[in-house]
Amino acid sequence: MRILITNDDGVHAPGLAALMKRVAEIAEVVVVAPDRERSAVGHALTLHHPLRAARISENVYSVDGTPTDCVNLGIHSLLSFRPDLVISGVNRGANVCDDVTYSGTVAAALEATLMGLPAIAVSLVTQGAGEHYDVAAGCAARLAQTVMEKGLPPDTFLNVNVPDLPAELLRVPLITSQGKRSYEGTIVDKVDPRGRSYYWIGTADLSFQDIPGSDYYAVSRGHVSITPMHIDLTNYASIETLKAWEVR
Repeated sequence: MRILITNDDGVHAPGLAALMKRVAEIAEVVVVAPDRERSAVGHALTLHHPLRAARISENVYSVDGTPTDCVNLGIHSLLSFRPDLVISGVNRGANVCDDVTYSGTVAAALEATLMGLPAIAVSLVTQGAGEHYDVAAGCAARLAQTVMEKGLPPDTFLNVNVPDLPAELLRVPLITSQGKRSYEGTIVDKVDPRGRSYYWIGTADLSFQDIPGSDYYAVSRGHVSITPMHIDLTNYASIETLKAWEVR
C-alpha cells in the first residue's frame, strides 16, 4: 500500500508522529501536513495567495496551508504516485457530533473522497495533551488494512474516534452514527491596553447528547467509534415536504 498522511494539528504534532510510525509498518508512507496548527478550519481551500511547501525530511512535507490544501497539493503535485488511501490524524481531541463540520481533520478525509480515494479521519478523544496516540494510530493502521481488503462504499469515508485509554481497556469498535451536541455559544468581549475591542469565540455549554448508536455514545463508554460519512448534505426526508410548498 501507498498511504498519504495529513492532519490539522501541524506537521510536528505527536499524533502525526505516532500515525507515521504505525502505518509505516504496513505501507509506504508520505506525509503532507500543515506547517502549523490548523484546527477548526473546516474544508477551507487557499485560493487568494500561493502555497509554499518544504521538504523537511524523507517523504515528509510541510505546507503553509490548510489540511484540504495538503491533500490537494500532495496528490496533484508533491507525490510521484497516486496513493491507495489517505489517513488524516491522529487529531488531538474528539471529532464527534456536530463538531465534525468544523474539523480540518475530517475535511482532509472528505477532500480525498472528492478525488475518488478511500479515506480515514482518526482522532484521540482527549481534553488534554493526550497519552495514547500510539493506540489510536494502531487502530487506524488495522482499519486501513481492512479498508484496502474490503473497500469502502461509494462516496464514503470513515470518521474514527478512539478513547484516550490503554489498548487493553478499549472496548470493541462500533459502527456509529453522527451524534448531536447541545450548543450554546458565547462571545467573550474584552478591551486591550490600547483601548481596542477584541473577541474570543467561546462556548457556554459543550454537552453532547447521549444518543444510543451515536459516536459520542460509543466513545463515552470506552468503544472505538467508526462513523461512515459522505459528501451529500441533502436532507432527503425533507424533499417531499418542500415539494408541497408553493415556491415563487
